[in-house]
Amino acid sequence: MSQPNDDFKRELGLLDGTMLVVGSMIGSGIFIVSADIVRQVGSAGWLTLIWVLTGMITVIAAVSYGELSAMFPNAGGQYVYLKEAYNKLIAFLYGWSFFAVIQTGTIAAVGVAFSKFAAYLYEPLSDENILFSLGAFNLNAAQIVSIITIIFLTYLNSRGVKDSKMLQTVLTIIKILSLLGLIIFGFTLAAKADIWNANWNNAFELKSYNKDTHEWMSVAGKGLIAAISAAMVGSVFSSDAWNGVTFIAGEIKNPKRNVGLSLFLGTFIVSAIYVMANMMYLAVIPLQDIAFAKSDRVGVVASQNIFGDSGTIIIAVMIMISTFACNNGLIMAGARVYYTMAKDGLFFKQAAVLNHASVPSWALWAQCVWASALCLTGKYGDLLDFVVIIVLIFYILTIYGIFILRKKRPDAERPYKAFGYPILPALYLIVATALSIGLLLTKFSTCGWGVLIMLLGIPVYYFTKPD
Repeated sequence: MSQPNDDFKRELGLLDGTMLVVGSMIGSGIFIVSADIVRQVGSAGWLTLIWVLTGMITVIAAVSYGELSAMFPNAGGQYVYLKEAYNKLIAFLYGWSFFAVIQTGTIAAVGVAFSKFAAYLYEPLSDENILFSLGAFNLNAAQIVSIITIIFLTYLNSRGVKDSKMLQTVLTIIKILSLLGLIIFGFTLAAKADIWNANWNNAFELKSYNKDTHEWMSVAGKGLIAAISAAMVGSVFSSDAWNGVTFIAGEIKNPKRNVGLSLFLGTFIVSAIYVMANMMYLAVIPLQDIAFAKSDRVGVVASQNIFGDSGTIIIAVMIMISTFACNNGLIMAGARVYYTMAKDGLFFKQAAVLNHASVPSWALWAQCVWASALCLTGKYGDLLDFVVIIVLIFYILTIYGIFILRKKRPDAERPYKAFGYPILPALYLIVATALSIGLLLTKFSTCGWGVLIMLLGIPVYYFTKPD
């Protein structure tokens, strides 16, 4: 029988790293969240600005992370950066939140998105097909499909990075080409001047839809911050998970160069695709139809306008490929954080063991169990509302950590330095802090729970930390 290994194998190149960034970022969000953004800001200009601003801060964050990834080119990524810049408590709070909500909640939601669009192709897989009931608990077919995909991808990743990296790269390339194809066909086959012109009429008139009165309300003053903060929840979530490549730095060839370059290339590619996709939506769908697309499925409406009745099938297959590749990247990356925490004595010690394929299989399966449980609760949608605020808080802390480490370790080797330092990292801190404050002020009922989950990690840390 093969014995466990002590070291990761460096088997991932620049293309693999970039495809992991792209594949982890692009899930189902780009096909859905623009509907809610339009309901929050009410115009084509503001819709476009929200996506451009999100892309800018995402790329700035990614190139800033490049300095940290070059300084600490090992498994664990953001967890390691926080530990080195601050202390083990801050790092643990990140890891705690990461396992409790951020990564597992996202894996669950992406798995359910896969199953929902699988039901487009085969209706019995829908969440309306109840297979088992016990009191208030209902088990539906969509949940089973979600869990099966999570288990399959966990099994694949437990066999080593070679198979999972090949799947990630191939599916992500297909995903990119499919999205670009949808954008190109949208502009060439379905774009209409009257729709485009109507959408850009009063392009920067800011207004929000009130679901209680079913009326559009002009936004000004304090309402401006609330509207922009609410609108950016979807775009920020859709642009998240780019930092996954830092978690697997221990398996990247020449990590001091390739991790940072993967971060820049991946986030830039995705941000550009997202902006182009929304420009295409505005060319083929009236603004009102974007805002009130059935179940917010803007991508479905666009595909139907482009390809006719077959559009639903085309977009369903695209989103299934997209979400499948997204979850493969999330599952691969997440387990490396628990591995590094376990090495520090801050997670179950079994998670620090690599199997014969040089991957942390116990950590992978622990992640699988909790993500599957979140699928069964039916509360993953609520959990995602909690995710964005926690993600932003730790991004802010991590990028501020660059400033701290410049003072704490001025002579440390920095093969790559944060682009535009200190201006661009400071700009990110300002924008992300303003967004976080806006969310706490306007969505405390959901974001407050996210902060509470994070803070619950403090007593857990002091109760479980090694002496």
